[in-house]
Amino acid sequence: MKKDQNATSRRGFLKTTTIAASAFMIVPRHVLGGKGFLAPSDRLIIAGVGVGGKGQSDIDAFYKSGKADIGFLCDVHDSRAAKSVKAFPKAKYYKDWREMFEKESKNFDAVSISTPDHNHAVQAMAAMQLGKHVYVQKPLTHDIYEARALTAAAKKYQVVTQMGNQGASNDGPRQMKEWYDAGLIGDVHTVYAWTDRPVWPQGVPWSTNKAQVPADLDWDLWLGTAPYKDYVDKLVPFNWRGWWDYGTGALGDMGCHLLEAPFSVLNLKYASEVQASVGSVYVDEFKRGYFPDSCPPSSHVTLKFPKTNKTKGDVTVHWMDGGIQPERPEELQANETFGDGGNGTLFIGTKGKMMASTYSANPKLLPLSRNKDINLKQRFARVPEGANGHYKQWVEAAIAGYGKQEVSSPFEIAGPLTEALLMANLAIRGVDVQRKNDKGNIIYPGRNIKLLWDNNNMRVTNLDDVNQFVKREYRKGWTLGV
Repeated sequence: MKKDQNATSRRGFLKTTTIAASAFMIVPRHVLGGKGFLAPSDRLIIAGVGVGGKGQSDIDAFYKSGKADIGFLCDVHDSRAAKSVKAFPKAKYYKDWREMFEKESKNFDAVSISTPDHNHAVQAMAAMQLGKHVYVQKPLTHDIYEARALTAAAKKYQVVTQMGNQGASNDGPRQMKEWYDAGLIGDVHTVYAWTDRPVWPQGVPWSTNKAQVPADLDWDLWLGTAPYKDYVDKLVPFNWRGWWDYGTGALGDMGCHLLEAPFSVLNLKYASEVQASVGSVYVDEFKRGYFPDSCPPSSHVTLKFPKTNKTKGDVTVHWMDGGIQPERPEELQANETFGDGGNGTLFIGTKGKMMASTYSANPKLLPLSRNKDINLKQRFARVPEGANGHYKQWVEAAIAGYGKQEVSSPFEIAGPLTEALLMANLAIRGVDVQRKNDKGNIIYPGRNIKLLWDNNNMRVTNLDDVNQFVKREYRKGWTLGV
């Protein structure tokens, strides 16, 4: 697609929509009888946006639910999409999701989005405005403003939504809710979550070596909302996670998995304040590297959440990445594994502690000997197949229609969770904010301070420098359309 065509906003292509005849044999449910109508086949027709890597496994899982067909595939990188194209030969393939939405919107019911973080919001919003149910990989969005907008849109357009933090469907969060509600660990006041991510380069300078764009990659479309930069090697398909223009660092990658349980167990929502310290990279003796485009190699972030109906006071949540871990609980024996080793979540209450692994799996009371004597009645229904059932749960809820069946991570839950992670990133990014003082010297006003958050107005009140990251400016021609 030419650049002038690429600059056409989503609003523009919707105004000029023409519906193409589809060769796909299964008719979408909504065509047969209005909103919520069930087709005789009772199957959901899904369009996948980003169908390589994680996108490939996502659409495979939807198909394996036995209640979905993959009607359309879209990816900017042909070789990355090749396995999905081979697996679903009847699915029509597009490179530009806007063209697919324009031509095929009457021919699918739902959209699965597994693209880099910086394009999640525009794709999900456009799908919801077409009345499509949406499944969006974690984190829900790149910016706080986008998360708030998608949360509101899901309610406005009455579509079934799910974020791809599949641990939300595991037994673990439900088990821990039962333990906590039964008072087994008292009132939780502190939570720790940690990860060995990043497992991609961070705290590094942007490459100065311009590379040739692969012939099968539409680089301009891949950039989407992000500022234009020349293509460099080893950014696509994975290492983009460590660059602020595209990714959200270790928090974006693992935070939705590790902090989902504290949110669901304690009913946390929006944080009120945040502070961060980050790992430094030194490029010479006493010379600290300055790489503001890159996420840091490690960080420790502290968030404060106001009292909820499940707590007696504020809750402090610690996030640690880059291999940093909290102190081992005294209740753990010397050779007992903390979390799952590289990742974990720890709840500290007034009467005890509990921990879990990645995806909130394998919850345990501490000391581990306590787990032999638990005899509580199950209060919360489990999702069949746990994390693997996260996909089928969304498919079935979409078939049933908005508000008919529960999903584990709808945007009303996923939105505030994502906002908390992105607020933590505000503090991390604040460390690298530069400003000149009255004497003309460069200072770093975001270091060694606490950021105070005005939730209603979505802004930091004591360091305006970081508010530019709450709602970034899209590249010309791209809009969220709200």
